[in-house]
Amino acid sequence: MQGFGELETALMEVLWKRQAPTTVREAMDDLRWHRKLAYTTVMTVIDTLYRKGWLTREPDGRAYRYLPALTRDQLVARTMHEVLVDSGDRGEALMHFVGRMTMDDAAALREALNSYERRISGR
Repeated sequence: MQGFGELETALMEVLWKRQAPTTVREAMDDLRWHRKLAYTTVMTVIDTLYRKGWLTREPDGRAYRYLPALTRDQLVARTMHEVLVDSGDRGEALMHFVGRMTMDDAAALREALNSYERRISGR
């Protein structure tokens, strides 16, 4: 994921996959396939993600349970929007984006636009 380091990305993937409030220990256990990590390393990275606003947390005894603040899809949409805003010419950027789509992607975009238009028009 753009903007995340390697371990941050791996932890976000674990938390998205779990879809439930997760302790540092549980996240660390799920990362064992990735590489051997110290508890304090995982705790520090999770705390950093929390302080950056990428995670929410709830108390669980003397520890916390963490959840992503955004779904993966919400993060992708936010990133796409930020990139579009940063482009010099939105129309040109969108033309290049659409030009790289498959027919299935174009159909999904068409359906998303139709759904959005129905929602804002109140139909």
